Amino acid sequence: MTETPEIEHALKVAEQAWPELSRAERVLRLFQAGADAIEGERAERRRVRRGAVDLSAGSLDTAYEPDYLERLRAEWPE
Repeated sequence: MTETPEIEHALKVAEQAWPELSRAERVLRLFQAGADAIEGERAERRRVRRGAVDLSAGSLDTAYEPDYLERLRAEWPE
């Protein structure tokens, strides 16, 4: 792995967080923390989308008359 400034920074942060671990173990923890963060972001996006769906559910109930769909279908040729 090429140690770019960003990688060096991440390794220094990991060393401060987990000084008792070996370098290899810190790298592993960094990867796991990154994966956990990505999964958390995905879960949050899903939660927000579901909230939007829940919020809008039923909002069009009054937009159409109760028999609108049946009348529309009756107009279609068979």
